[in-house]
Amino acid sequence: MKSQRRLAAEILGVGESRVWIDPEKFEDVSSAITRQEIEHFIKEGAIKAKPVKGVSRGRARIGHLKRKQGRRRGPGSREGAAKARTPKKRRWASTIRAIRKTLQQLRNSKSITPSTYRMLYTMAKGGVFRSRSQLLQHVKSSGLIVRRRGALRRG
Repeated sequence: MKSQRRLAAEILGVGESRVWIDPEKFEDVSSAITRQEIEHFIKEGAIKAKPVKGVSRGRARIGHLKRKQGRRRGPGSREGAAKARTPKKRRWASTIRAIRKTLQQLRNSKSITPSTYRMLYTMAKGGVFRSRSQLLQHVKSSGLIVRRRGALRRG
């Protein structure tokens, strides 16, 4: 049976362990010697290739969903330092983008003057502000917000 299995594996283009031989036609297959005879049994359906055994991604999908919800991210699940998990460069990029967007909004809404915008922009580039909230705090405490005439009167 060894040579028949080997021939069948070669013809089917799979490994020997994936060759299935019908137990009812076992004796007929064992008498086959040539490639033609093996091919005939393959066409007949007495010899088939078993499907590939895969690794199920079901558990991985569930884990991914949980992580999206914020689970499984505690200190016990972490490997690597904080800077390895999100590199300095990426952290800086996201922070500076948020700050610059805020600055643009302040300028477009005429809350700050273009010259103030430019000054704050260069300060942000220099790393003066650690976050958006720190930028806004600085703008308020420094009195850089433009007072408009109609803004104070209400009623």
